[in-house]
Amino acid sequence: MFVIKCPHCFEAREEEEFSYGGEAFVARPESPETESEENWGDYLFMKRNPKGWHWEMWGHSTGCRKFFVLKRNTANHTIVGAWTLAEARKIYDAEEAIA
Repeated sequence: MFVIKCPHCFEAREEEEFSYGGEAFVARPESPETESEENWGDYLFMKRNPKGWHWEMWGHSTGCRKFFVLKRNTANHTIVGAWTLAEARKIYDAEEAIA
């Protein structure tokens, strides 16, 4: 179990109060009408599952009910931070530009 601090209501709570929303920043196909079934299948079902640092969507389901992004190490549950969607996108894009 680990503790998450919601960036909206600033409450630090145990993970049971939150809902995992999947991988953050998955790019939606630009033209869904012309996308192949294989590409749609990849978009819907093929997600990263790294051992190590991962950007994740979470919802504060028993608190403010808002969604946010956190960066968590999947091996040891260390959390670097939790941000609103807009704040996290800037940080994520900056990291991706370096990589």
